[in-house]
Amino acid sequence: MLIRSFLFAPANRHDMIAKFPRTRADVFVLDLEDAVPAADRPGARAQLAQGVAIARRGERPHTVYVRVNDVRSQDFLPDMAAFNACGADGLVLPKAESDLDIARVAGALQGGVSIPVIAGIESINGVLNCVAVAAAGGVQGVYFGAEDFAAEMGARRTRGSEEVLYARSRVVLAAKAARVLAIDQAVVDVRDDEQFRRDATFGRDLGYDGKICLLPRQVELANTLFGPSEAEIDHARRLIDAYASAKAQGRGAIDFEGRMVDEPVLKHAQRIMAVAATLSRDS
Repeated sequence: MLIRSFLFAPANRHDMIAKFPRTRADVFVLDLEDAVPAADRPGARAQLAQGVAIARRGERPHTVYVRVNDVRSQDFLPDMAAFNACGADGLVLPKAESDLDIARVAGALQGGVSIPVIAGIESINGVLNCVAVAAAGGVQGVYFGAEDFAAEMGARRTRGSEEVLYARSRVVLAAKAARVLAIDQAVVDVRDDEQFRRDATFGRDLGYDGKICLLPRQVELANTLFGPSEAEIDHARRLIDAYASAKAQGRGAIDFEGRMVDEPVLKHAQRIMAVAATLSRDS
């Protein structure tokens, strides 16, 4: 599964959720956590199934996840009860700090069903333990929550995000080691498209697969920046053909357009073509 764009909306704002079907986000997330005031969460839980149904309207299929509150919150078990009854496709667990947190989710799922989990790494303990979280059973991917992490660190937020670079890098490394998806931090300057482009490009360069989106306007940017460009696809196709020809002649490395190409570079090109094929099927 590809998740280039991970679009959030408050679970109690059905007016915002109603805009989801017009947006080509890879995954929609109904948020019961930070986006919903504590006093409004009981009502949001009561109408969660209706919210999921609204998000799925439209002609094309939509993937809908729900973000519950963290396992140490008094809202966690009520959130899980609402999740079990809403018919969502997957669950987002914020502030995951150990594989035991993932086990608590599994224990709260009704009837022992298996649901894909995206775990949020957004605390000091979460970053320190992200390898175990990413490798836990049922985890489909992890996201890095820079704002919560920076606040706990007492770090000053900068436009370049240098203050969270170590944590951001550690999280994507843990995801790649576990062979799960890595979803990059949000850009809270929601009207600054150029800042989103810069931050997303850097996250993509680090190895992230997609990005948290806070408004529909960020979705198109994320889909473009985390998908292969036409130039990348064309280059990968030509490289693969050239390498196949060289291999048929008994050569394991070639000079392709001034660059030495061997198996690792080939694998990268093959991954680009695989992503392009998936996107073509889904379009």
